[in-house]
Formats: sequence, C-alpha cells, structure tokens
Amino acid sequence: MITLSDKVHEMLDESSVAKEAEEEIIYALNLAKQQNIQFTEVQTEVLANHVIEMVMRSQSGEQMAAVDPELFAEVSPVSLQIARQITEHIGHLSEAEPYVLSIHFEAAQNKL
Repeated sequence: MITLSDKVHEMLDESSVAKEAEEEIIYALNLAKQQNIQFTEVQTEVLANHVIEMVMRSQSGEQMAAVDPELFAEVSPVSLQIARQITEHIGHLSEAEPYVLSIHFEAAQNKL
C-alpha cells in the first residue's frame, strides 16, 4: 500500500484538485513500484507537484508547450511507458506531457 507523506498531503490540500490528484499520484507510484522503481521522499514530493499540475491542466484545458522528443532519446522505454500510462489515465493532456513526466521515473530509476 502506498502512503503519502504529510508534505504531499499539504500540497494536495492547497490544490483545487486534491481528490483527483491524490488518486493519480498513488496510481503513478504503484506503476513505478511494479517496475521496482523506488522514489526518495523528495522525488515523491516533486512527482506529486508535477502530477497535481497535470491534473489542473487536464481540467482547465491548458496545454504544455511542445517539446522535441529527441531531447528525451536517452530516457528508458520503461520510464516513458509509465509516463504515457499516467498521462492517458489523466486524459486531456498534450503530447509533451509524457516526455516531461518520464524524467521523474528516470531519475528514480537511476538514483539521481
């Protein structure tokens, strides 16, 4: 079972999308756990902040600026697949989102 820290709960409480974002953060952490990717507390907080922002963009219709997929050529297929699953689960996000999100999983995987 995934337990979120007090800091993550504070971030959720301060957002306008607490319930939806909490579900997505837990979903993301469970996907990572299935791939034996472990986040530090700080990495979890950074991921949570990003997911909260993604849920807000999904609901508002705001789109992230385009990114060049070539910049993410060294990101592992596992990290990118997890990120794609999350962005599809949230829905209504730009094509740039999984690339930017994948960096969180890559950093955790590589203990950065």
